[in-house]
Amino acid sequence: MTAIRAARDHPTAALTSFTQRAKDVLKLAITAAATRGATEVDTRDLLRAMLDEGTNLALHVLGAIDIDPAAVLRELRTDPAPAPAEVSRIGTTAANALELTVVEAMTLGHNYVGCEHLLLGLVAEPDGTAGQVLRARGAEPRQVRQVVSAALAGYVHLQANQGGAAALTAAVGAALEPVLRRLDRLEENAGLA
Repeated sequence: MTAIRAARDHPTAALTSFTQRAKDVLKLAITAAATRGATEVDTRDLLRAMLDEGTNLALHVLGAIDIDPAAVLRELRTDPAPAPAEVSRIGTTAANALELTVVEAMTLGHNYVGCEHLLLGLVAEPDGTAGQVLRARGAEPRQVRQVVSAALAGYVHLQANQGGAAALTAAVGAALEPVLRRLDRLEENAGLA
């Protein structure tokens, strides 16, 4: 929370618990705010940046609740300002959303803050443009939290199974090693090698 409050006046402050993607989104949000001529990052910039980043779990969560990220992005795009501004701070609604983001991560028992938590923070923040846009399309905090939890559980299950598959592959390889060496010797003796 202290880092979020510090980032309010210094948007590039170190947010150590944020994943690299979440940090990238914050940088993209600063660029989005500057492009629209604003001196503060608001929730619209955070949501636009999260959608522009393009590879985060929040995009899959939106798809799972029948919200088209591309349609949201079209709604958020604005014409560039004549001269991009220098962004000097994070606005009140964006700071509130980032604080809610950290609270959501902690509530879920996570030791990191990712884009999925940012989505939860944006949906829960009552006054920001991003929350209004998302809620108008049907996103509700409880529903999004359930989908995030399910998506993360699926990811953990997939990782565990892939780890199991890797262990099985290694075990099979180790078991086949003597057979393959014997086959090589037989081929050598038969003059096939």
